[in-house]
Amino acid sequence: MRILAGMLLAAAAIAAEQGQEIRLWPNGAPGSEGETAKEVFKTSPNSNLPTNFTVVHYPSIYVFLPPQGKANGGAVVVAPGGGHSQLVIDKEGWQAAQWLNDHGFAAFVLKYRLAKAPGSHYVVEREAYADSARAMRMVRSRAKEWNVDPARVGFMGFSAGGYLAALMDTKFDSGNASASDPIERVSSRPDFTVIVYPGYPAGSITVPKDAPPAFLVCADNDPSHVVTTVQLYLDLEKQKIPAEMHIYGSGGHGFGPYPKTGPVATWTDRLNDWFRDRGIIK
Repeated sequence: MRILAGMLLAAAAIAAEQGQEIRLWPNGAPGSEGETAKEVFKTSPNSNLPTNFTVVHYPSIYVFLPPQGKANGGAVVVAPGGGHSQLVIDKEGWQAAQWLNDHGFAAFVLKYRLAKAPGSHYVVEREAYADSARAMRMVRSRAKEWNVDPARVGFMGFSAGGYLAALMDTKFDSGNASASDPIERVSSRPDFTVIVYPGYPAGSITVPKDAPPAFLVCADNDPSHVVTTVQLYLDLEKQKIPAEMHIYGSGGHGFGPYPKTGPVATWTDRLNDWFRDRGIIK
């Protein structure tokens, strides 16, 4: 009975973590000091989680842990898209977390500040990037708690979130050893990135020689985003960074983790192959 009770308590603890929101800076994010405005989001009667955000002031991660028997020790921070004016967090957040959990990864869906929301004073390369880097540091700093290997923490982004994934692939640091905040002492460098139909200004990404491996995917009939996808792949190749790219003939923009038709519907199978080929899944 004691063993059964322990198992039930462990299962309940895991269930409680699913979708738990944790603010990245409990006392307020840099650039949002003194902010008291409410965030704006939509809800669905079918879920206790928001389906869409249009105003974000309090960046956070939502925690989704895989079943203990399925966990592979890997973790992924997921940045939804939405043109920096909204977060399509249902399709490109919760659904991505579900796919990752199904394949043994812990998933941490990022709610980041929106640079192009009406009246916003935030900047993609400043606040949204800071939110992304902080999320990486937080996951690593709590790796033991979440049963995660701190050397297998990646970053996945869709569209506008793909821009953040590209920034994370190319702008990172080893942490500030003298910081009073222990989270800030931790590296922000992803161990791998998954960059899905990214959109960003030409010339805004510079690939360093120590960028992490990257998996890129887009559809050919998404012309503005296929250009940035291919250019990033070529820049990674120039620096001899391991990268794999898939350009599908059709699929448009925003197909997410579960496209319903066409060859693009198998893109996550290719991602799973890449995880195994790179040794990310052991």
